[in-house]
Amino acid sequence: MNEEEVRGLFAMPADAPAYPHFPIKFVNREFITITYRTDPDALARLIPAPLKVTEPVVKYEFIRMPDSSGLGNYTESGQVVPVTLNGEAGGYTLRMYLDNVPGILSGRELLGYPKIFGQPKLEIREESIVGSLDHSGVRIATATMAYKQAELDKNAVKKSMEAPSFNLRIIPNVDGSPRICELVKFYTEDVTVKGAWTGPASLELHPHALAPVAKLPVLEIVSAVHMLVDLSINAGEIAYDYLTPKATKAA
Repeated sequence: MNEEEVRGLFAMPADAPAYPHFPIKFVNREFITITYRTDPDALARLIPAPLKVTEPVVKYEFIRMPDSSGLGNYTESGQVVPVTLNGEAGGYTLRMYLDNVPGILSGRELLGYPKIFGQPKLEIREESIVGSLDHSGVRIATATMAYKQAELDKNAVKKSMEAPSFNLRIIPNVDGSPRICELVKFYTEDVTVKGAWTGPASLELHPHALAPVAKLPVLEIVSAVHMLVDLSINAGEIAYDYLTPKATKAA
């Protein structure tokens, strides 16, 4: 390869990238999202400025992705926090656990998703839909929800999914010093809500030294949503650069 060819490479390994170009399309992506109140002080310690917490709530997600372009078939689970940036409301991804290497690599490298390996499941058991998450063989999260008990307005659900997402993208230099430290902003696109339901739900979180979902304890369940959607994720933008904050503010 000459230098121009090297500059045109997309990802590693150079001759067989671990994930595809944008957009990444998801078909029949199934969620349960349980919103719960938590300790406001614990939450404030985990959310990076200049993001601002809107209220002390967390959205705990279990997501089945059976048809993901370039990534395959996998499941993920994690915590998203409602925030604002310069008055714009969105969701900050605090942590995600999944069972798919291309999904981990693309999420981390492209958009700063805080993804690591875990063993999540989302399955129907009799009249319930059940989410579970193990890390290093230890159960750290269990969710239950009534299966398709009450339908929701699909348009309202679609609108909620079109709010921006924010991730903290950190990539070190070869000597360990900061090379990239920025907030990334992006949108879910091409959203088609095939079904959306609500009903009674429960959520249990357990301590783990390296998978600390229980740092944000469940004080009260606020709501629960079960969804089946098609969507796409495309390129994002830099919303805030911690290494050159003045330049970001000027932009």
